Amino acid sequence: MKSKKIVFTDVHKAELLEVEVPDIRENEVLTEMEYTVVSGGTERANIMGMANAGGMKFPKSLGYCGVGRAIQVGTAVKSIAVGDRVLVYHGKHMKYNIRTEAEITKVENDAVPSLDAAFVIIASMGLGGVRKLEIELGESAMVMGLGLLGMFAVQFCHLSGAYPVIAADLNPDRRALALQLGADYAFDPSAPDFAEQVKAVTKGKGVRATVEVTGVSAAMKQALECASYMGRIALLGCTRISDCAVDYYQQVHRPGVKLIGAHNFVRPKVESYPHHWTHQDDCNAILELIAAGRVKVAPIVSRVVSPTQAPDIYNQLCDDPKFPIGTVFDWRDMS
Repeated sequence: MKSKKIVFTDVHKAELLEVEVPDIRENEVLTEMEYTVVSGGTERANIMGMANAGGMKFPKSLGYCGVGRAIQVGTAVKSIAVGDRVLVYHGKHMKYNIRTEAEITKVENDAVPSLDAAFVIIASMGLGGVRKLEIELGESAMVMGLGLLGMFAVQFCHLSGAYPVIAADLNPDRRALALQLGADYAFDPSAPDFAEQVKAVTKGKGVRATVEVTGVSAAMKQALECASYMGRIALLGCTRISDCAVDYYQQVHRPGVKLIGAHNFVRPKVESYPHHWTHQDDCNAILELIAAGRVKVAPIVSRVVSPTQAPDIYNQLCDDPKFPIGTVFDWRDMS
């Protein structure tokens, strides 16, 4: 069987190619995809050959966030049946994906539209970062960077009872959207008095819980400048280049600030426990919250495009700092 697949064939170059789909193994599921979501930060780092993103080794294929229908299951697969609508983790931007049962989550709730479900895996990464902050009701929280992970992190901070919830991003449109999704304040981090603005709305105390999701070391330094005494900062964004000096004594050690690594791979594999849930449990929780109307996806969806537009989409991702965050590939009509 053949499948169309988006491949980064060189720096700043994406192509839609035809590839052969292998036979599945006993623990694998073959899924016919409906939608896959572009993860802008990760995919830009990879197509540009950046450090900590595989460097200059090409070709590369990404697309770890998508939804489709299981059309074949291995003999050892227990939780998925042919015809189930499923989330595909660690898949690719392609018509047909093969992943292990552990990387497949059944969408149990029919009330969740597939377009919404396509975002759940990336939303789970934002939730994982927020969980690790152990936010208590009434604590201040800030999300630095309003890409996909940041937009969901804003909603999860709000749902966790944080107040105020502060959003920070260079893009005014993203700041406006964050206010719609539960942020109480949204500030431009390039403002010379950014830290003063943050401290003003936290009554001079600074932020108790921060999600840093820009992947830019300068933003990490700002997060430290805005942190409260004994504050916590979850490093959710992938910092590709560490080029900004930090005074660890004055900004971390002396005020007792906790820096928490929040990469999505650092989570329990089998059983959830407080503030550390498995990938599957987080995905299922988010699906239920979407069905209940408590997590919003539709405002984040910027455009749904054909995979045939991939070369232009990735040119824009490489060159345009205002790349629309909610870009989705629609595979339903691809042969």
